Amino acid sequence: MKNEIIIFENQNVKLEVNMQDETVWLSLEQMSKLFDRDRTVITRHINNILKSKELSREEVCAKFAHTTKHGAIQGKLQTRELDYYNLDMIISVGYRVNSKQGVEFRKWATKVLKDYLVKGYAVNNKRLEYLEKTIKLIDIAGRMDKELKGDDAKEIIKVINNYSKALNLLDGYDHRNISRPNGTKNNNKISYEDCIDIISKLKFTSDSNLFAVERNEGLKEIIGAIYQSFDGFDLYPSIEEKGANFLYLITKNHTFIDGNKRIAATLFIYFLEFYNLLYRDNGQVIDNNTLVAITLLIAQSDPREKDILIDLVMNFLKDN
Repeated sequence: MKNEIIIFENQNVKLEVNMQDETVWLSLEQMSKLFDRDRTVITRHINNILKSKELSREEVCAKFAHTTKHGAIQGKLQTRELDYYNLDMIISVGYRVNSKQGVEFRKWATKVLKDYLVKGYAVNNKRLEYLEKTIKLIDIAGRMDKELKGDDAKEIIKVINNYSKALNLLDGYDHRNISRPNGTKNNNKISYEDCIDIISKLKFTSDSNLFAVERNEGLKEIIGAIYQSFDGFDLYPSIEEKGANFLYLITKNHTFIDGNKRIAATLFIYFLEFYNLLYRDNGQVIDNNTLVAITLLIAQSDPREKDILIDLVMNFLKDN
């Protein structure tokens, strides 16, 4: 697709934004203006993002021709290639510098990409599908602009950009053709009493009197729900599906007055350990930072997006 120029403008800055390959691109100089930070600061963040392998240079960086007036010869133009960075990198840097203007740009860019889809300009199916999937998760993450700090923001971006299995599954969801992992069968059950015992130990690390105060035995109802059966068949056939719903329901149902996300993540780890699913040969099936990111995405999601989040969790648990 050819390069198009679109304009981002607010009361503080005006940028000519390159749009190509179904995403938007900014140069280092433009990112410096957008975030109102020195070029060296933006460069340092970019280098740290690439060094930590949060993003891959091959995927987020491209060279665009840039034409300017020749400094020494009047009336002559000169062209050189500059590094430009796509929306993934722009968002990642934006979270690090905590820029309100960056938030505004992210919302503007997401709207531009949505409009681009609606108008049918994107003709490459694979790129179109990737953009649809990415926008869904960016939309959810975007609801957390005021809450995300440092490492949490970094892990959210990693989940959105690096977990291709989960993104591929969203494509199946878009086309009503979900292919969930078959998963593991096991007739053993975790108990409400064991879960309460685990939660009671968490209370010692909290200063809040409302931490882990259960609402109307909501946890007991959730445990009953994940093991629910009808006519001899489990509502959630596999352990992976039970676990994904366990994490989702505790987080989303506000089961406790305070500490829902922390308790949900802790009990999810216990659930996996109970069924011997927590570790594989190459380590823990979901590392702690990724679990925090997924829990935050669940907390901010719309109930209508439940299937997306359940499948996201299940594919992390899928044994390759």
